[in-house]
Amino acid sequence: MLIVAVILFAVFATAVLSGVLGMAGGLVLMGVLVLVAPVPAAMALHGVAQAASNGARWVLLRRHTHWPIMLPYAAGAAIVVAVFAFARLVPPAGVVLMLIGAFPWLARITPGFARLDVTKPGTAVCCGAVVTLAQLMAGASGPLLDAFYLKSSLNRHQVVASKAFTQTLGHLAKLGYYGWLVETAAGSATPPGGTWLLVGACVAAVLGAKVGTQLLERIDEARFRRLSSQVILALGAVCFALGLATAMA
Repeated sequence: MLIVAVILFAVFATAVLSGVLGMAGGLVLMGVLVLVAPVPAAMALHGVAQAASNGARWVLLRRHTHWPIMLPYAAGAAIVVAVFAFARLVPPAGVVLMLIGAFPWLARITPGFARLDVTKPGTAVCCGAVVTLAQLMAGASGPLLDAFYLKSSLNRHQVVASKAFTQTLGHLAKLGYYGWLVETAAGSATPPGGTWLLVGACVAAVLGAKVGTQLLERIDEARFRRLSSQVILALGAVCFALGLATAMA
């Protein structure tokens, strides 16, 4: 019961965090889940909770969605999902975490990365591919995704709504892939608490998304940009450290 309570609180709190910044919650939640559940179960539960959280956040902000991004993003994501499904890949998470962590810092110090703008079709395809790759390999992709949005002309509502939609698709793809992979190769991916925990996680995620979107209204554009930039760099550093520790373990 203690583990279930910790998981449900983590789902709610990280959904609030993502509701405010449009990022970060998924990465924090993944870190919590791998500490209290086996990796396959953590991936499955993370996919359910994050799909519910992002889906609820998108429903609340759907009128702000920047739709021109979606088709090229989906094309890039579909290529990666197809490759993973064909090859049944499960790459080392430590290496991917280091790459995720390095990407935001590269975007600050390298001119080419600093010009990334997800509203450009070619960049949107690349975004869909690399973000989906990160989700399937490491479970979360917040710092990586945000680097594509920081230089865009989208306002804070468009950023949060558009990322919520694409992240919902990505987490559903992750849930489907790992559910299929685990059931066909390694047994059940059911997390501690079973189906009831999945239901509870969905409820906690939706409530957290509601609270987070309400808090979003209380910050202005300048503060949103500043907080996003600071959080993404901090999370990037944490991701890299965790990845290095995982790879060396």
